[in-house]
Amino acid sequence: MIDHRYDWAAKTDAGAVRKHNEDAFLQRPEQGLWAIADGMGGHLRGDHASRTVVDALAQGDHPEAEPAAIEEIRARLAAAHQSLLTDAAGLGDGAVIGATVVVLLLRDGRYACLWAGDSRLYLLRDGVLRQLTRDHSYVQRLIDSGSLTPEQGRRHPGANVITRAVGASGPLELDMVQGDSRPGDVFLLCSDGLTNVVADAEIADRLAALPCGAASTALLDLALARGAPDNVTLLVLAHLADA
Repeated sequence: MIDHRYDWAAKTDAGAVRKHNEDAFLQRPEQGLWAIADGMGGHLRGDHASRTVVDALAQGDHPEAEPAAIEEIRARLAAAHQSLLTDAAGLGDGAVIGATVVVLLLRDGRYACLWAGDSRLYLLRDGVLRQLTRDHSYVQRLIDSGSLTPEQGRRHPGANVITRAVGASGPLELDMVQGDSRPGDVFLLCSDGLTNVVADAEIADRLAALPCGAASTALLDLALARGAPDNVTLLVLAHLADA
């Protein structure tokens, strides 16, 4: 069954530099479904890509059983992938219209996350913040190989180069992580516009000290105060204590 014992809040902003917001997010609490997509491909193309992804996820009712719901998410993202490949082919000249995506499914005390790209899911549990996703990016490969430290990766000139996305050439590859959701847990979905300028320790402090609405506002305000060179989108969800 779908567990409705969650509070949540979402924020999105074009940032302090860009004129257009090419991020998009989805909230379907009645289906236990949340998602963020971060568009790529330039003016209008990125906006179209992120909207195509979240619109595909929003279509219809997702099954209550977790395995069936996961397969439905995969199918809808695959459909969005093919649609964006077709759109890009119509433009010619090797055009790419794509988006990173991170999807969170919450059902009956369980979570499942599917993602492609560098939009992230974090979990704060017992005061400890963990990044549940692993970036599909050029910089992450360098970090994994030991060529860069995570801090160096934040400043690397190739930090915006992703290796997977909905709409990227070739078949769509999604990673997935699953686990239990407990009362007191706080989840954060976000685009890289947040994590490029706000450190994990700062994220943990806000999530631990503030309710969802105030935490989402505080994190967005912090990103904007740091100059927010990219669009910033985040969703904060808290698993409420049992009544």
